[in-house]
Amino acid sequence: MSIVLDASMTVVWALADEQMAAAQQVLRQVVAEGAIVPAIWGLEVANAMRSAVRRGRCDEAYVDRSLARFARLPITVDPETADRAWGRTRQLARDEGLTTYDAAYLELALRTGAPVASCDRLLIEAARRRDLVVWTA
Repeated sequence: MSIVLDASMTVVWALADEQMAAAQQVLRQVVAEGAIVPAIWGLEVANAMRSAVRRGRCDEAYVDRSLARFARLPITVDPETADRAWGRTRQLARDEGLTTYDAAYLELALRTGAPVASCDRLLIEAARRRDLVVWTA
């Protein structure tokens, strides 16, 4: 897997007003080499897209098309996310001042040694403190 991909980066790809050249580079990397995500990724992406509909940024048909495109990407869901939730992930959340959701991405990156692709400021800062490579938009 090339990177640990978080939901914030994924959602940037779908929302035209948020697309940036750096985010498109991450997308190209994922297409070429794949990504790995914690088990919560799909729920977070779906929730963010649902919020975009509620805010009038897109409609449900657009969300359906976007999620179908995401489903075709070479993204592997980590099978160990839940097993680490109450241990290492919770500890990282406390140590770094993160939500446990964001700490799940950090834990996965630390465990795999993969770079983190994120637009979340707190996750980016925590990953850098832990000497991880960070890709951001």
